[in-house]
Amino acid sequence: MFESFLGVNPWTALFILLNTLTIYFVAKKFLFGPVMKIISDRQAEIDGMYAAANDAQQQAEAMQTEYQQKLSSAQQTSERLVKEAMERGQAREEEIIRKANADAAAIMDKANADIAMEKKKALNDAKDEISGLAMAIAGKVVGRQLNDADQSALIDSFIDELGDHV
Repeated sequence: MFESFLGVNPWTALFILLNTLTIYFVAKKFLFGPVMKIISDRQAEIDGMYAAANDAQQQAEAMQTEYQQKLSSAQQTSERLVKEAMERGQAREEEIIRKANADAAAIMDKANADIAMEKKKALNDAKDEISGLAMAIAGKVVGRQLNDADQSALIDSFIDELGDHV
């Protein structure tokens, strides 16, 4: 009656069920185990790849940090070197200016000394020339020759008067 209602023989259904269970257990023993092992091995391989990628990323970040530090250090070093070079340049510039000022002052002092010496020489030459003329005039005015002492006194007084007027 069951068979007529469903159209299936219970023995055939039982046989199919037993065959299905047998196939399931055989597949579980020989197929599911190796497949699960392959899947777990593949999962372990993927996890390893992720770990390696993570390690590589951390190394890259560490290298980037190190690079940034070295770059910063290099920038600081270059700034320090430029600053030192500027300071040396300024010091050299100041030294050159001081030397130039000292040389100019020395040249001015020498020129002033030369001017004073030339002025003194010109005054002495003028005194000598004037004293000769004065002696000649005095000799004619007085009408007699002056002795050396009178001549010297007359010249000194004339030079003193001349120096007061100059």
